[in-house]
Amino acid sequence: MDAIRIGVMGCGVVSEYGHLPPLRDSKRFDVHALMDPDADRLADYQRRFGVPRGYTDQDPFFTSGLDAVAICSPAPVHLENIRGCAAHKLPALCEKPLAMDADEAQQIVDVMREANLPLYVGFCYRFSGCAQTIRDLVRDDAIGQVRTLRLIYNWDCHGKYEQGPDGQWRVYQRRVERMLEGGPMVDCGVHQIDLAQWWLNSPVVRYRGHGSWADEFEAPDHVFLHMDHDCGAHTLVEMSYTYGHTTRHKYNEFIYELIGTDGIIRYERNTNLFELRTHQFTEKLKHTGEKNFAVMYDHFADAIQKNDPGDLCTGEEAIRVTDIARNATDAIIADRISKPVKIGASK
Repeated sequence: MDAIRIGVMGCGVVSEYGHLPPLRDSKRFDVHALMDPDADRLADYQRRFGVPRGYTDQDPFFTSGLDAVAICSPAPVHLENIRGCAAHKLPALCEKPLAMDADEAQQIVDVMREANLPLYVGFCYRFSGCAQTIRDLVRDDAIGQVRTLRLIYNWDCHGKYEQGPDGQWRVYQRRVERMLEGGPMVDCGVHQIDLAQWWLNSPVVRYRGHGSWADEFEAPDHVFLHMDHDCGAHTLVEMSYTYGHTTRHKYNEFIYELIGTDGIIRYERNTNLFELRTHQFTEKLKHTGEKNFAVMYDHFADAIQKNDPGDLCTGEEAIRVTDIARNATDAIIADRISKPVKIGASK
């Protein structure tokens, strides 16, 4: 079977570390073309990843002979990118968040549905070995009925500051952009929201968020999201972009914990802990990273060649996940106490 000629839109950090390396190394894909409005960056990515065709405009990119598209551009231009995919009859895998708001996300899904084309969203956490193992254990009732999930990712989003080429420290713009797009729950928390529903095979029916601010963005930079599932389970998602964001020595915590009627599953990224504990035994499980782009693209290839999407997240599923993250964040912003009392301040 011939390799799928895929085009990648957006030459940014996520395409550099997540999408282009596995596509370059895959026997099922041929990275046929890149598109980015920055000509210098485009040329750099073409050179480093060995891509023969590069375009700064959409039209020649879409007519270059593609079979499929991976959209790694910023969320504000996803709708425009998807319209191009639909017009040229190209299936798409789009980075999260799918869109900036619910209306835009629905437009994206509708455009592809009307064109009778598949649309998937890059929830790469589903494809890691640990996430797949947890899914299987939950479906096999390995810890009985799951009642509580604690999904935690506290980190600094690469820190508030970066050192420029001149050696001077400056505000790290990528972190700023991610805060302006909605903050930690919208940007990273969607993975945990998606995993909770996917693992339990049960939708969220009620949710509420709480947040705090260490930086003066509109969105909170540390968020707690409580979700009730239709099956009766409860999920706590904790996400931070200010966990040591101004400290000299960085630290983060990434934890999955599922508590059931007959045991616990616990995963810790930093300590290589992954284990199943029941009333009968404790089993150490194979520890892996929390995301896997290569396996995600294998599923995308199956979706294109065999009409079998496997564990890929559909556009409709992604809308629900994004809605939860954005609505919870918006409610936190609306409820913010505008003038918090400083600790130790005189009355």
